[in-house]
This record gives sequence, structure tokens and C-alpha cells, in this order.
Amino acid sequence: MPTTDLTALTQALHLWAKELGFDQLGISDCELERHQAYLEQWLAKGHHGTMEWMQTHFDKRSQPDALHPETLRVISVRMNYLPENTEQIKRLKQADKAYLSRYALGRDYHKLIRKRLATLANRIQDNFTNHPVSQRPFVDSAPVMEKALAEKAGLGWIGKNTLVINQEAGSWFFLGEIYTNIPFPINTQLAENRCGDCTACLKVCPTDAFIGPYQLDARRCISYLTIENKGAIPVEFREPMGNRVFGCDDCQIICPWNKFAHTTQERDFQPRHQLDNIELVKLFLWSEQEYLEKTAGSPLRRIGYEGWLRNLSVGLGNAPSNPEIVQALTERLKSASPMLKEHINWALDRQLNPTRRTRKIKRTHD
Repeated sequence: MPTTDLTALTQALHLWAKELGFDQLGISDCELERHQAYLEQWLAKGHHGTMEWMQTHFDKRSQPDALHPETLRVISVRMNYLPENTEQIKRLKQADKAYLSRYALGRDYHKLIRKRLATLANRIQDNFTNHPVSQRPFVDSAPVMEKALAEKAGLGWIGKNTLVINQEAGSWFFLGEIYTNIPFPINTQLAENRCGDCTACLKVCPTDAFIGPYQLDARRCISYLTIENKGAIPVEFREPMGNRVFGCDDCQIICPWNKFAHTTQERDFQPRHQLDNIELVKLFLWSEQEYLEKTAGSPLRRIGYEGWLRNLSVGLGNAPSNPEIVQALTERLKSASPMLKEHINWALDRQLNPTRRTRKIKRTHD
């Protein structure tokens, strides 16, 4: 029933969010001064690498009402994505298998969550009569400081690995927001930061991307190197990448709070095409048409076919020597671009001369 009672509407908001599959909802104001200062320093140090979009529209990122006029509140939600079968972690110790970040095993979360947020926004609009409603949903699709807003909304704290951690649910979840001009009552208590003296995430990073607690140099991060980076992967990071070919979950896998993580109820987030248990060489042998077909509606589509082969080449270079791998690399070399040839030749050299492998890959988690 339409209402002007914000307390009643807020209570209904939490119920609607649950009905739509969100695992938690919180509301914050738009004050991001502290986080704005941190972002400015991070950008000034160049830790964003080639992600120029992090600098673009800086004011809109730190001032929600500059992105969506009249915004007074931000409704933040989270949705778990951890698949029920968590055996995938074992792939990190099976060097001939591919490891893909868990969030990318199923369908792309953007459309699913955006659609649910749009439904939630419509329910709000249909049930508020005090003044005209102006709202806009976001899912990692605009200059939004989603982690800072989630922390302010009470969904968790930003941990030393720079991810939002929830005491009762770990960190395996997606975030989404609705900017609104409705002055909802806000969360008044931040989640206590309970990282304590733990430094497990900082130590486990294969490429030493954490330059300190709460400080990530994206240029060294495997997620950046395999997804955001469009050029060659620096040689110094190729062996530490191991068999990680799309993103990296090490700092989440090792986090003690993820023993409380809840598995997802969303079928779309379940693994497709056996991506949670498949050999590197099988993926490398996909034709471009197969890649396009099997990554339709998937986050994997983002890097494109050449990026896909580039990352897999590195994985194959780190895999145990195998004539099938050598043959696959050799065949692919004939039609490869100069950038891809560099990675294939690197992989072939290591397949044919395994003694060249000098650095032990970090794997301190079970």
C-alpha cells in the first residue's frame, strides 16, 4: 500500500530485497570524503595501471549526487555467488587444469542483479507518495564507490585485501546499489573491522600485489593482469600466475572469515561447460566460434578471444611438460598475432626446457 511512512517503507524494503534473492540490504548517506582521499592517493601513485576509467568522472565517483542528481541515500545490496561445489579450489594444485575466478564460472552477474534492482526500485516508487521519486540502479557499471558505500551501509568492513568482508558471510558476494532521492533512515553503525593481526591475504598473493594492509597495486594483481590489462603480461608475473587464467581468488580463499561463507541459491551462478574442472589445453583448443558460443552471457567474454588465448598460454607454460600441449601451442603459433606469439613462444620454451622454471609458485593454502 502506498505510504509516506519511511520506517514502514524501510521495513518493507528489506523484505522485498530478500524476495528478490538479495542476501542483505543496507542504506547509507552520500558522504564519502574519507574514501575520496584514499582514492586520490591511490590514483596519484599510479596503482590503477591502465584503468584510466578510475580517474574519469572522479567527482561523480566520490559525490553520488553528481552522478545522479538529487541523490540523498544509497541503498546497497549484496548477493552470494559461491557455488555449492567448492572442490574447484583443488584446481590450484592441478597445474594442467585451468583455474577461473569463482565469480566467472556461471552467467554474468551484471544483468541479473541490475534487473532485480530495477524491480526493487519500481516497488519503492509504487509505494512512496510523499514526493516524486528519482532513482537509478547500478551494478559495477558506472563511477560508483561500491565498497565504500557497502561499508557505510553496514554490509561489512573493507578488509586488508581491499574487499568487503561480512562477519557472518565472508566475502564471496556481489554488490549493487540504488541511488535515490528518498531520505530513508540510514545505517548508523559500521561493521567492526575484524581483520585484527591477520595478514594471510597479504602473504598468499602470488605476485605480491599488496604493498601493505589495505593497499593493492593493481599492476601486480592477477585479476588486473588477466582481465583489465590488454597488452602483454610482464614476464616477471607469468610463472607466479600458475594456472590462473581469469582472475584470482587467493586472497579470498585464504581469508578465515570465508569459513562462514554461504553458497548461492542462484542457478545462473553455477559453473557452466565444466569450467570448474577442465584442462588448460582443452580451453586453448577452443576455436574463436566455440569461445564466443560458450562465453555468451559470461564474464569471460570481456577479455576477448586473444586475451583468452594469451592467459591460457601462460597457464600452459606453467603446466607439466606434455606433447599434446607442445602440439597445441605450435599449431596456434602459425596464425597468432605478435602479442600472442610472444606468450606462446614463452610457453613453448618452458614446455621444451622445464629446467628454466626458477621461481616456486606461492601456494600456502590447502
